[in-house]
Amino acid sequence: MSVSAIRIVLVRPQHPGNIGAAARALKNMGLARLVLVAPRVFPADEASARAVGADDILANAQVVGDVREAVADCVLVLATSARRRTIAWPTMAPREAAATLTMAARSGPVALLFGAERTGLTNEELDFAHGLVQIPVDPLFSSLNLAAAVQILCYEIRLAQGLADGSPATHSPAPQEPFNQFLEHLERVLVGIGFLDEDNPRKLMRRLTRLFRRAQPDQTELNILRGILSAVEQPHPPRP
Repeated sequence: MSVSAIRIVLVRPQHPGNIGAAARALKNMGLARLVLVAPRVFPADEASARAVGADDILANAQVVGDVREAVADCVLVLATSARRRTIAWPTMAPREAAATLTMAARSGPVALLFGAERTGLTNEELDFAHGLVQIPVDPLFSSLNLAAAVQILCYEIRLAQGLADGSPATHSPAPQEPFNQFLEHLERVLVGIGFLDEDNPRKLMRRLTRLFRRAQPDQTELNILRGILSAVEQPHPPRP
């Protein structure tokens, strides 16, 4: 498994110093892939100063416009979040998350999302994740610096890589972009058959997204599901 298979994604980071400190955390733990989604300021002198020798991580950092682009080819996406969410969500501690990411990285690229310093990740951004990671902190002082959170998770990934037994992956989930196209197809069909009301969708698609992300279908399974949807869109006449 290449270290480039695991990417750390900072979503809308506000402070360039945190970007530099996160790059240093990656370098400390032997990781190399940093992706920045719509950073407020980058590149920046403060980021370079806080990187302290991890300039190569900053120089190679990929800047993209949204989370969908950041994880389009990923087979697994986990997201950090300190807040409880209305819809039930698979939640992991850092050690379990690191082991899960390390195992999945044998099948293809994986990503770990970190939200903006003040607001975290939106529900729309979380829709791209298969599960949440929550760092156990003192509830009386739960505010954790972005770079510190990155350091904790990178350390756990380092441990998980050392403990991995090298056995091959038995399941290869489909990358995110084909999965997202399936969800768009599903929504179109549900609207077409009148099951989903566009004017009052409530949380149906979000719940279905959670359901199918938990299943982690591979490409063949996605093809089957999309074939079913196409048959619903263009039904064949009944057999005699």
